[in-house]
Amino acid sequence: MTRRRYTDADISAVYRVIRERRDMRHFRPGPVDGELLRRLLQAAHAGPSVGYMQPWRFIRIADRELRLAIHRLVAKEQEATAQACGQRADEVRRLKLEGILDCGELLVAALAEGREAYVLGRRTQPDMDLCSVACAIQNLWLAARAEGLGLGWVSLFDPPELAALLKLPEGARPLAILCLGHVDEFYPEPMLETAGWDSRRPLADILFENAWNRPSG
Repeated sequence: MTRRRYTDADISAVYRVIRERRDMRHFRPGPVDGELLRRLLQAAHAGPSVGYMQPWRFIRIADRELRLAIHRLVAKEQEATAQACGQRADEVRRLKLEGILDCGELLVAALAEGREAYVLGRRTQPDMDLCSVACAIQNLWLAARAEGLGLGWVSLFDPPELAALLKLPEGARPLAILCLGHVDEFYPEPMLETAGWDSRRPLADILFENAWNRPSG
């Protein structure tokens, strides 16, 4: 019989890994064990998906020149983002927003082609395919943290340019560049909070009851 409730220790570990997960940018040189990488990707593949469409695809970047090309795409977009941020442009330029050249493994998470064939759960919510990939990435992220590996989600890139670089088929779409690897330590709090970019909002500010902006309880 499947246990309905896990032990207190198991439950505590789940909440701990959620609390201590970080978007990592600083990595220590060294490869990721192949069997460990496979376990992490199996965790991602166990994610929930609307209509059981399983729209995630992961591309492992093993070629050094391709990694350098991806890094150039990200650097170009970081500068474009800085310019778009107006008075905060210099802050954006100073932020370390990726660890592409340092991490042990570089992955790209993408939406597969052919998603229009999946109607269940998407007829009025077509973006549920994207949500499904995000769930798979979160599985990977939490599993990596539990295994003592850092993971950073990089979103600074032009999707068509990265799609062309990786020869994605028509209809497929890159969603995330994932930096995975060993770290000396995990940040004590989210890096953007430490840098003063923003702070975590209180739960009371984001929890409503029955209608928008109606405080709960």
